[in-house]
Amino acid sequence: MEIGRRERKKQQTRQLISDVATRLFLERGFDAVTVAEVAKAADVAVQTVFNHFPTKEDLFFDETGWWAGPAQAIREAPAGQDPITTLEEQYLTVVRGRLASGHLATWREFSRTMTESQALLARRRQIAEEMEQTIAAALLERDPGLTSLRARFAAAQFAAAQKVLEDELARLMPADATEEELTQANAELERATAEVFDLVRRGWPATHGEDSRG
Repeated sequence: MEIGRRERKKQQTRQLISDVATRLFLERGFDAVTVAEVAKAADVAVQTVFNHFPTKEDLFFDETGWWAGPAQAIREAPAGQDPITTLEEQYLTVVRGRLASGHLATWREFSRTMTESQALLARRRQIAEEMEQTIAAALLERDPGLTSLRARFAAAQFAAAQKVLEDELARLMPADATEEELTQANAELERATAEVFDLVRRGWPATHGEDSRG
């Protein structure tokens, strides 16, 4: 019981730091805010911030499910399920979760803040590359008949789809969106998601190829 309370307290502190950092970054820009300022605003020590977030960039890219989720979904998918369907379902689950939590309302500001910082753009590219590697590894685990080349290509297709849909969301999402506007933008994003993943799915047989035929 005591361990459970400590873990909850730890998670609450982490979430507080993340929320404070996000607010400051969106208000002032990533490069203009220091970790010390985040710590002061969250009323914690600087070392406490680094205990939860190894780098300043990790404070911004805090939604690990966005990057680690696709590979995990592939590993946990029912046997025989089309991997592209698995990836599409996982993507939509994350987006719908963001809508329910209210995070989509600030997506335009989030995207703008990212594009205005070279440090964040570099970190975004690094995370995307790491995501591709984990997806490719998961595809190979699920289907040993795949070649590494085809698994990497399929993973790169997903990463490209995710980036295109991020940009589309920034275009669709109005600033200071009302609940009705959020719902409408999300519906348009889901239509765009279906279209993009249909294109990815068309390329899947080419990447899947003869290696996986039994």
